[in-house]
Amino acid sequence: MRSVLLLATVLIGCVDGFRGSNIEIDLAPFTPVQASPGQTPGPGQLPSNFHFKLFAIQELEDRDALFEIQRFEVHRIVDLASPCFIDVGENVPFPGLHVSQFLAKMEEKTGITDIANPPPSASEQDKIDVATATQRKTNVEALAGDAGIKVVTSASENEYPAVDADCNGAGLPPPDCLDDASNARRLAACQAVWADDPALFEGTDRVLTAPLNGTTFGFVTGVNPISPVAVGGAQFFVPQALEKIDEYALFVAGDGGDVAPGTLLVSGRPSAPTRGVRHVHMVSISDPNQTADLAVFADLGEDDVHF
Repeated sequence: MRSVLLLATVLIGCVDGFRGSNIEIDLAPFTPVQASPGQTPGPGQLPSNFHFKLFAIQELEDRDALFEIQRFEVHRIVDLASPCFIDVGENVPFPGLHVSQFLAKMEEKTGITDIANPPPSASEQDKIDVATATQRKTNVEALAGDAGIKVVTSASENEYPAVDADCNGAGLPPPDCLDDASNARRLAACQAVWADDPALFEGTDRVLTAPLNGTTFGFVTGVNPISPVAVGGAQFFVPQALEKIDEYALFVAGDGGDVAPGTLLVSGRPSAPTRGVRHVHMVSISDPNQTADLAVFADLGEDDVHF
């Protein structure tokens, strides 16, 4: 890319109904994910306060004009280290419980600590509950692991408050606090943060497409380790009519990255192999495994493909 001029506003033009665009993006399995809140990033991870920014570029006579069209984050759909990876809702047995402790809490409730040797007093329902909790633990660990699902989400500048040192605090309890009072404080604290920031992502293992908070735009290309079936593909609806774009670029930016685009991850130039759709194969200049593919429906006000 040549030197660029950042535009603070979107392109201005005539408006005739909705003239926005639909962008469908396939991110390669090697796309980095956000580290858990407050933790040092490991290999293939970004700091938790980083995000991605997708830019469109127009080549003018004396410069390139670059403008942001979407920002997003990539998370593990299950983050066991998140203090708010909890159970929520009327139909869960322990609202506010950290999901990592679901089996331990179910064992505490039923008195069954070894599903293969339950006590004589255990009911059939108790046995089913513990067996189900055991399987859930296995599924959660698979989703949270290196082979787990990566989800494309809304971006947020906020993070969770610090976790209390023990179960006797007044704020956000540590995950291993199982008592009802701790669960109630954790539920209240997490829901308060979510109410303040609807974009802060928190996933759940219960319904993969319906997070506890934030927005799911889709998934990074991969495999569901539980099924296993292929997952992948995300989409954004943006207000710009992306008709005359010469290049697209995906950047990684941290706090304070609202003005500068950040660090270039991948970029590519569009082609038009199909009527009404522009395809963009985006690649990294340093890592051949780092790729992304865009399908851009550039002007839904003139869409002769979908309608």
